[in-house]
Amino acid sequence: MFDKIKQLKELRDQAQQIRAVLAQESVSGEGGHGKVTIVMNGNQEVLAVEVEPTLLNEGSKEDLQKHIAEAANDAIKKAQRVMAQKMQGMSGLGIPGT
Repeated sequence: MFDKIKQLKELRDQAQQIRAVLAQESVSGEGGHGKVTIVMNGNQEVLAVEVEPTLLNEGSKEDLQKHIAEAANDAIKKAQRVMAQKMQGMSGLGIPGT
């Protein structure tokens, strides 16, 4: 029983270590041909949203929403790739499936 508790603590410590490493990573996703940029860390937390001022002046609300969704989806895909690469690189942690 104590072995299982020890394993659980080790897994929790490894998860915290992975989250810390991923928090240091940064990716940018773009929408609307670069008119909207979303910056995320490796934990898929949004750090910044940038909108080109001309889009606000010339575009419709629907265009802006579409471009934000494109940028978010692009950033998520990139963050997931970074996460997968980091998980492979940290396979020495003894995490099952890595």
